[in-house]
Amino acid sequence: MPDLPTPQDDTEAALFSECWDAVLSYADLCTSGSTAAQQLAREAFALGTREAREAEAGTRRSAGRRSPVLPRVPLLLTAVRATAAAWEAEGQGHKLDPDLRLWLNSERAARYTGPPLHRPIALRGLRDMQEPDAALLWLAEVEALPLSGVARRLGLDPAAASDELDQVRDLFRARCHRHHLDTPLDAECRGYVRLLDAVTRSPGADTPEDLSRHLATCVECAEAAACLRLHGGGLPSALAGGVIGWGGLAYLERRRRAAEVRLGVGRPDRPDPEGEATTDAAAKARVARNGLLVAAVLVSLLALAVSMMPFGSTGDDVAGGTDADRQPVADPGPSLSLAKTPPSATPSAASPSASPSRTPSGGATTKSDDKQSQPQPQGTSSSTAHGEDSPAAPPPADHEPVTCRVAYDLVNEWPDGFQATVTVTTKEPLDTWRLAWTFRDGQQVGQMWDASASQNGSRVTATAADYNKTVPADGSVSLGFLASWHGKNSAPVDFTLNGRDCGA
Repeated sequence: MPDLPTPQDDTEAALFSECWDAVLSYADLCTSGSTAAQQLAREAFALGTREAREAEAGTRRSAGRRSPVLPRVPLLLTAVRATAAAWEAEGQGHKLDPDLRLWLNSERAARYTGPPLHRPIALRGLRDMQEPDAALLWLAEVEALPLSGVARRLGLDPAAASDELDQVRDLFRARCHRHHLDTPLDAECRGYVRLLDAVTRSPGADTPEDLSRHLATCVECAEAAACLRLHGGGLPSALAGGVIGWGGLAYLERRRRAAEVRLGVGRPDRPDPEGEATTDAAAKARVARNGLLVAAVLVSLLALAVSMMPFGSTGDDVAGGTDADRQPVADPGPSLSLAKTPPSATPSAASPSASPSRTPSGGATTKSDDKQSQPQPQGTSSSTAHGEDSPAAPPPADHEPVTCRVAYDLVNEWPDGFQATVTVTTKEPLDTWRLAWTFRDGQQVGQMWDASASQNGSRVTATAADYNKTVPADGSVSLGFLASWHGKNSAPVDFTLNGRDCGA
């Protein structure tokens, strides 16, 4: 399995940090298992990185003229598709999703590698734009990132980012309209070009019945209509489906869910349903624990009160039970209280002396354990009062059996950053999960996939995504992340799963 390419400079390190999550997400859609997804993502990322380097070198050789290349994220996503096609051709198709294999061997896949004029309109339109404009459009529409974050990433003024995005949308529409005109069309399609342009410009325009029937049967015109209609919310689907191809809509849905999880962290107006569910469960657990503690305190107080109360005794017995240890003083003969002991009382309580086998040490009674050999008041819960037939006390809470194991793997490392994966195996089934750990050297998580991350100081919490929150008994789940480090990069410690300790 090839390793991830080591970033050669800050630009490539930024490429890795920004795009790896997207690459792995699409690779997971294309494969039949997590291991194959990791391998496909690694090979595709290496391929996309080489293409980006070649495009940059070609731009420098052509004296600043722009090479027709996609922005970073869609470039790497198309590299995933190209790598999957290479797997299918090399006999490794069994690692791919069965539906993807059917698509790769169909005419629909051939459009992406065939003559340029027959390729999808969205792919040609995005490739024809300046790279910063195309990146703004893709990150805002497909990746669903907050516009302020996109502006900071691209070096734009956040206050003017909305107007900039509107201009880019119009530019993309103009490019797609021109490419639609350049496409070899038959007479019927050519007759609908102007009408299609007019209908898609106006938000309130109705689509004529004949045009609607034509769009239902013509792939090229339907793709053009989706790209030309900027209103109605169909632009992200047109971009994802036209540029990526197979799985574009599923990828779009994944990215939107991931964006919702990211936006929900720490924002009261955008709650995270998974986080709320886990928080509610933790709150219920705390209430239950607190209730048990209160009950234990009440039982202890009741037992103490019972031990201090006389049962059928005279005033002399009360006076005799006021010594420093607040224990009844043994009498050579049966006391009045023992004479009234009901038949159900234990033997140790009915006799003034205890058998040596009933002592804690298992030997004869000594002065140090004289109190334990004395008759106990009725109602006490001492283990010596009940003898060997008493049930064993439950183990303390800090000795709970370990129900999960964690494996931490440092995948790649460079001067100021690293990539790692964490795999947790649980003995119990989980409906959702929240994994937490502590960094010892001040590492900071920048990006995480297959979970949403939050960090408070050195403590990191990873919350399950929608698609992997259910884990069967003896099952495992993995997540990966990118983080920064300085000086030292030790492995994290103190792993917990849903608040319970995990073993290494």
